[in-house]
Amino acid sequence: MTETVAGVVLVVLAAALLLAVGRLIRGPSLPDRVVALDLMATIGVAMMAVESLLARQIAMLDAGIVVALVAFLGTVAFAHYLERGGGR
Repeated sequence: MTETVAGVVLVVLAAALLLAVGRLIRGPSLPDRVVALDLMATIGVAMMAVESLLARQIAMLDAGIVVALVAFLGTVAFAHYLERGGGR
């Protein structure tokens, strides 16, 4: 039962990832692309968490935490860049 639910969750996350890739490609502006990239990182972390549960490997959760932290720092850096007037 758990494997079936996890499989469905992974399929839904993969569909969400494809939609985020579409937004990354289409834009239309730089902030839209950055938000799409951040969303892709978040979806990737969710996929790592589901895979970690399936494989019963806690090390994958550690990798997901690292990816989430790096994505957060990238978003903060981009917000700082926009605040200084770089996105005009």
